[in-house]
Amino acid sequence: MTEDHAPPSAETLAILASLQAAVRKCLERKQRLDQYAIVWQDGKPKRLGLISAELDQPSNLPISGT
Repeated sequence: MTEDHAPPSAETLAILASLQAAVRKCLERKQRLDQYAIVWQDGKPKRLGLISAELDQPSNLPISGT
């Protein structure tokens, strides 16, 4: 069974961008405070020790653009 989906609206994309910015800001704050974060990745929770390289990779964020 296949489902056809319409492309996301401009409003939806703006909301997604806002959420991604909020998550990035939160993760950067945790990094400055030397805290860790738990994210969902590959079907299970993963602890991020938060090094700058991890923050630069969207695939490690809870919300990705894909």
